[in-house]
Amino acid sequence: MKLNLPLFLILFFTLSLSYAQKDIKVEGKVLEEGTNIPLEYATITLKSTTDNKVVTGGITDTDGKFSVEVTPGTYNIYVEYISYVTKEYLNKTLSESINLGTVGLALDIASLDEVTIVAEKTTVEIKLDKKVYNIGKDLTTAGGTVSDALNNVPSVAVDVEGAISLRGNENVRILINGKPSAMAGFGDSNILSQLPAEAIERVEVITSPSARYDAEGTAGILNIILRQKETLGFNGSLNFTLGNPDNVGVSAALNFRTEKFNLFSNIGWRYFDAPRNSFNDVTYFDQTEDGTIIEPEYRRIREDQEVERLNRNYNANIGMEYFLDDSSSLTGSLFYRLGSDADLSLNNSERFNDGAIVEETLRREKQTEQDNRYQISLNYVKQFGDDSDHKLTADFQFENSSEEGFTFLNEDYIFTNQENPEPFQIEQETTTEDQKEYLLQADYVLPLGEGSRFEAGFRSTLQNEITDYTLEQENLDNGNLEVNDIYTNIFDYDQNVNAIYSQYGSKFGKFSFLLGLRLEHTQLKGKIDSRLSDEELVEAFGFPIDTDFDNNYLGLFPTLNLIYNLNGSDSDNEESITLGYNRRINRPRGWFINPFPSRSSRTNVFQGNPNIEPAFSNTFDLGYLKRWEKFTLTTSVYYQHEDDSFERIQENTGQQTTDGIDIIRTIPINLSTNKRTGAELGFLYNPAKWLRLNSSFNFFQFETEGDFNGVDYSAKNTSWFARFSSKVTLPWKIDWQTNARYRGAMQDAQSDTDGILSIDLAFSKEILKNRGTLSLNVRDLLNSRKRQSTTTTDFFTRYNESQWRQRQINLSFIYRFNQQANKRNRSGNGNGDEDFDFEG
Repeated sequence: MKLNLPLFLILFFTLSLSYAQKDIKVEGKVLEEGTNIPLEYATITLKSTTDNKVVTGGITDTDGKFSVEVTPGTYNIYVEYISYVTKEYLNKTLSESINLGTVGLALDIASLDEVTIVAEKTTVEIKLDKKVYNIGKDLTTAGGTVSDALNNVPSVAVDVEGAISLRGNENVRILINGKPSAMAGFGDSNILSQLPAEAIERVEVITSPSARYDAEGTAGILNIILRQKETLGFNGSLNFTLGNPDNVGVSAALNFRTEKFNLFSNIGWRYFDAPRNSFNDVTYFDQTEDGTIIEPEYRRIREDQEVERLNRNYNANIGMEYFLDDSSSLTGSLFYRLGSDADLSLNNSERFNDGAIVEETLRREKQTEQDNRYQISLNYVKQFGDDSDHKLTADFQFENSSEEGFTFLNEDYIFTNQENPEPFQIEQETTTEDQKEYLLQADYVLPLGEGSRFEAGFRSTLQNEITDYTLEQENLDNGNLEVNDIYTNIFDYDQNVNAIYSQYGSKFGKFSFLLGLRLEHTQLKGKIDSRLSDEELVEAFGFPIDTDFDNNYLGLFPTLNLIYNLNGSDSDNEESITLGYNRRINRPRGWFINPFPSRSSRTNVFQGNPNIEPAFSNTFDLGYLKRWEKFTLTTSVYYQHEDDSFERIQENTGQQTTDGIDIIRTIPINLSTNKRTGAELGFLYNPAKWLRLNSSFNFFQFETEGDFNGVDYSAKNTSWFARFSSKVTLPWKIDWQTNARYRGAMQDAQSDTDGILSIDLAFSKEILKNRGTLSLNVRDLLNSRKRQSTTTTDFFTRYNESQWRQRQINLSFIYRFNQQANKRNRSGNGNGDEDFDFEG
């Protein structure tokens, strides 16, 4: 990594000026008491005796030595090191250079015990508009990903295909440190399965977002707060992972902080194989047309697909926070990711008539993809006066993503009863996706008297996505590849959102409230450059397509959050009731709108719908929390009413492959309404120092009403999911953790999906005098995380079984320097309403 020369010079001269014209020195040497080991990067701070402000300071070298220059005067001198007892020299008058000699620092045993508890104990904090889950020391995610960590958060589920849901609803907004981010993949949550879990500090589950947040996401918001060290000096950690199936990873988190600036970085490389498999068994029914019964070409088709997915990616997040003065700071950061994927898919297809196999084929799909994305962020914070809550924050963010994909497909007969079968065409797909997003945001917070606050701000998000897709197919007469005019296209899509908001909150004894209103203007604009006319597209896809659209939506989004502390704010056993209301929007993503179908299967395709419109929802949430010394109980009931909700339906396109097989497509549509009612219950229980238990249960029911193309898709479904986690401390400082998850069976208008059980197991041990942690974990111990569903329509019935990722075994090693094991500094911009937070 090359150091930016102008930036280096600025820092050099800034530090040089701060030490100018100082004519005496304070010197010495810092050792660990009892062992006499030099403590590198211990901090020496000199503060004024009048206002206790920092005058100057320094850090020790590799031998524990320090030398600090200062003007003559009287100072308080502090010698500090993480988890050691601070040595103080108070009211020290300095008129000439002085050598403090050897300064011995003793381990702060009480501090170490406290740190360990904070690190290992997963806690929940109840706030006006959210629940905050401090991840703690989760052994099952060591060497894993952000998706793995999210799967252990109550109310959150990650399914077998990597899709994230909140309370069973997949329309959840993913934020990183309070803002949309390239690290969340421009709304594609699959990238979270490629970022290390160790990067997470905490997860905010925001089921009733305040007006400060974007109104996107009818289920709510998941705000992932990344770790950012604030300890003075240089510290960090190194992480090594080795697993089966192939999983090799190396990452480093490095931090260097002085009183004037903070340099931070997270860098990682990972290579892994994530094999997946799926199975489809489709039975086709007879159809009646003008009184004539038409039998299908094949009565039954079975497809067995196995995919080998080799992935290599590099991630780097570097930045600097510069403290302009005591009341303002400027932070700049750069996130960069380079990914390279190579997939090989083998799809074996068997066709039956009268119970006997009549044909078998093998379809090969070779796919390569290069993913290059980066994000530049600037954040400015200004505090006014002595009140830290009176402040102005401004953010600018630019993101760019470029993906290039190439796919080669061919299919051959293994067996057929046809005398002269027509050979299959070779196909080549080339896809280029370019995405750009600009974010400009400002928030102003003004305290109004005791316990009240007013806030206002605006946000502008401008996003453009261009998908250039070319399909070439073999001309069977001459063997040449020729462009397919029906599917080749360029899709240029813009989603622009501009918003202003204000909110007011206050406290009255045990009662607090936060009332807000957000105004958003949404523009969904798209242009399809196709080789076909509009009439030809209608004939090809079976429904009207607007190839040049510009849709605008103006919406008001009120929010209200209430909390009543039954025992008062000073009670040791907190008991509180919360009530939330919010209105939200669900905007369709580009791939939901693009009408050109996928080609991974000739007979089962996904196709976007350019006529789909945003959905709007109203949600009510009533929660209760009760905390005892060793037991914390949380529960809530909720109701959501969504208009024009999205639903994916499956239908026969009326088209056939060259060998006479009906083509079935999955397409998203706007249904009339979706009513969702649910309840959740969770507890944290620490009966002893060696045992910690954590469990949650979520029950929900949803009812949809609507029809499409004359078919009624109304349905009523009840489902549930539960999770349980136990942490046991064994002799010899070995920790054992078990996580179990079960998602109950569910139904929609066309499909029945079976329940899914998954169990994770992990062990860890601290080594190297608590500077290192060795972990072994097994995710999906029973290899049972498979989705099984049956879909029934008037044309066919289909059984599907898919496994997105097989059982994974990982061995991880983390080495920390200038840190104590599991030290957590709770920092980061959560964009929360800190003045009205109530921890539980």
